[in-house]
Amino acid sequence: MKTGALPILTRRRFVTIAAAALVLPAGATARPRRFEWQGSALGARAKIVLYHPDPRAAQAAITACLAEISRLEDQFSLYRPGSALLQLNAAGQLAAPSHDMRRLLAQCRQYSDLSQGAFDPSVQPLWQLYAAHFANQPAAIGGPSLDAIRAVQQHIDYRRIAIGPAEIRLDPGMSLTLNGIAQGYITDRVADLLRNSGWSNVLLNLGEIRALPGRSWKVGLPDAGPTLVLSNSALATSAGAGSPFAGPAGPHHLLHPRTGRSARRYASVSVLAPTAAAADALSTAIYLSPPEGAAALLRQGGGRQAWLRRANGAVRHLTA
Repeated sequence: MKTGALPILTRRRFVTIAAAALVLPAGATARPRRFEWQGSALGARAKIVLYHPDPRAAQAAITACLAEISRLEDQFSLYRPGSALLQLNAAGQLAAPSHDMRRLLAQCRQYSDLSQGAFDPSVQPLWQLYAAHFANQPAAIGGPSLDAIRAVQQHIDYRRIAIGPAEIRLDPGMSLTLNGIAQGYITDRVADLLRNSGWSNVLLNLGEIRALPGRSWKVGLPDAGPTLVLSNSALATSAGAGSPFAGPAGPHHLLHPRTGRSARRYASVSVLAPTAAAADALSTAIYLSPPEGAAALLRQGGGRQAWLRRANGAVRHLTA
């Protein structure tokens, strides 16, 4: 990555990143060169930046990362035909689920329990209701009727997801979205792949951001927020403006399972955590949860710091 700011915009996260201090890999005798891949993962723009003296080693590492991303998109994507998640949603059951699917759903349950259901992967029927409403009535910016919302809320409850080694099963009418954590989970799996192969000086932005040990990265939070130095840690930002259904004044995709409406308390929530999955899930959970529980949620969920920005620009900074 070149010195200077690079804006990153996904469906719901946006930060600014720049390279900071240069650190040579252990044993390296040549000056590391910068290598970069850009593309998409789980419907969001994605980037891998790494430093190494050997172009062939860098290209091999990027190729391995892309294979891992593709493998996990086959599990978790709502956009890839035939994915395990789409099969589960269509049939209400998934036989012989992968270790990754069971592991990720177990993490979902952890954050759903911690947030008292504010974070809930079974909220997909509510999102589908809003998407259909604005496809058919784009001018009706108030969103679906209360009766329509209540009808789909009958099918939202993460506790009714049965997770077992032989099968995952949903109650009739249920469907899942993993978009509140899957990008972070994939980012962590790619980070593990690289770290286990001896890599450092790497920045991953696969919808969430994670830096491996070595090089530091300056990360600017949304709307001229504070600048962080990211190293061996992860950052995620949830913001309703990242994916509105009907312009800035209308509903957005961060829908609360209980109210059926878009959360409006914050403009954005950014979370710094050891892993991208934790940062991803916590940024969503805190965004949707009452402010009085935010500090405990951050601490219990494994986060380190959080920045809660209101629409008027006021920022509340939390440390675990």
